[in-house]
Amino acid sequence: MTCKEIIECLYDLEDKEKVLFRQKKFGIVSNNALGIYHKDLNVIAKAIGKNNHLAIELFDSGIYEARLLCSKIYKPKDVTEDLMEYWVKTFENWEICDSFCMGLFSKSDFALTKIFEWSKREPEFEKRAAFATLASYCMADKTSENDVFESFFVLLKEQANDDRLYVKKAVNWALRSLGKRNSDLNNKAIAIAKVILDYDSKSAKWIAQNALNELQKESLRLSDYPRAIYRKSIVKLDRKNYLK
Repeated sequence: MTCKEIIECLYDLEDKEKVLFRQKKFGIVSNNALGIYHKDLNVIAKAIGKNNHLAIELFDSGIYEARLLCSKIYKPKDVTEDLMEYWVKTFENWEICDSFCMGLFSKSDFALTKIFEWSKREPEFEKRAAFATLASYCMADKTSENDVFESFFVLLKEQANDDRLYVKKAVNWALRSLGKRNSDLNNKAIAIAKVILDYDSKSAKWIAQNALNELQKESLRLSDYPRAIYRKSIVKLDRKNYLK
């Protein structure tokens, strides 16, 4: 498929009522939007396959849904720092921010660098990108040990007072994701959440309490990453119980 053919396909799916619905219900304010849901974009992305050249052409069209498609068909390992900086400065809502962070940035070779850099940025969606990438990185990186992830807690403590809706939600998301990676990080995330809970700001208290509500549940399921360590210990424990 050519870029022109894909854009024609997007216009065939145009529904302006969905643009208004998404704005009212989900706060997704976007320029040059056609009103196409992700499930339909995923079908198109699957038909295209990974294609960096087409992804860039689609992004540069300026059509909102074409930019979302870009995040779905660009190869994560081919992402450069220059591209990440170019894209992050265009984010206009949480949806496109998260689509790039989850689909590309968290799987790129520059994820850690950009998490730390962007966490210090002032623009709302650039800062959100730091924590959305972090939240996604907790699932994308299945092998790194805890010291990599423990280094992120200082960022959460530093930015927990930011009361902007889409920043504080991303900080909370990152805190919960860290706490669901394994049992040791769960304990650490709970301890950090209790520190943040004592901050004198509404955003910090919401971030912390919401995270604690989830991370302290007895039914909470952990990812057990890296599984070479955490699943191995579970197998040994089960075997001991069986032998009893």
